Amino acid sequence: MTDATQIMEQLREVAARGQAIIGAGAGIGLSAKCASDGGADLIIVYNSGRYRMAGRGSTAGYLCYGDGNQIVADMADEIIPMAGSVPVIAGVCGTDPFRSMPRYLRLLIDLGYRGVQNFPTVGLIDGLFRQSLEETGMGYDLEVEMIRSAAELGLLTTPYVFTEGEAEQMVAAGADIVVAHMGVTVKGTIGAHTAMTLDDAVERCARIAAAARSVNPDVLVLCHGGPIAEPDEALYVLTRVPHLVGFYGASSTERIPTERAMTDKMREFKHIPLTS
Repeated sequence: MTDATQIMEQLREVAARGQAIIGAGAGIGLSAKCASDGGADLIIVYNSGRYRMAGRGSTAGYLCYGDGNQIVADMADEIIPMAGSVPVIAGVCGTDPFRSMPRYLRLLIDLGYRGVQNFPTVGLIDGLFRQSLEETGMGYDLEVEMIRSAAELGLLTTPYVFTEGEAEQMVAAGADIVVAHMGVTVKGTIGAHTAMTLDDAVERCARIAAAARSVNPDVLVLCHGGPIAEPDEALYVLTRVPHLVGFYGASSTERIPTERAMTDKMREFKHIPLTS
């Protein structure tokens, strides 16, 4: 039995109990500990988590501020020991032209990662820049091949998908879970301001779920991002999309709660009166 098979059995049991499967991004060890203590089913390490918890926007993970795959490897020793028994998933830039992807995936296994996700992903890029990436050998197909290689190594595979076609590609490549990505998460002090409506997210998630399950009826489908930033918004989508069984959060489960808690606590301290 592969590691992925064991984890999938655990996740299916969660869904069978009527509970949503929750994946939580962790950019620092404390976030992993809190996510584990709070009952997260999976913890995901994105290079953007390092930027996010440094007060920068998540999309910094898409720009040339650091080597995304090296950052995720470097974060392993900080985060994996704090996750307890919760499986930790590595965000892998599958289009990285300076990596032997099979060798890098084996390194991730040696570091203690138990699965992968495609991040940063060109799926979030559109327009002429996306076209140029595809035409110059840095397209989404490489992310599909990374997922295929990871599945062959027995890693849990949980790729982001943005369209029905991408969902079909990823499931055909062996994805265990597909995560329907609705765009950069809104809200908070450094979140995006532009997003689709929740009803638009419901419609898109439904199309992606149907496409994924047309290839493999047993694949698990989760949602992420855009207007789905709070538990009640996740509930809104999950209760309206058949076969959607959970939510991946990054800003939603790490940055936004941290911003609120620390700001509110500072206000409490600043309201301490001095008495003479």
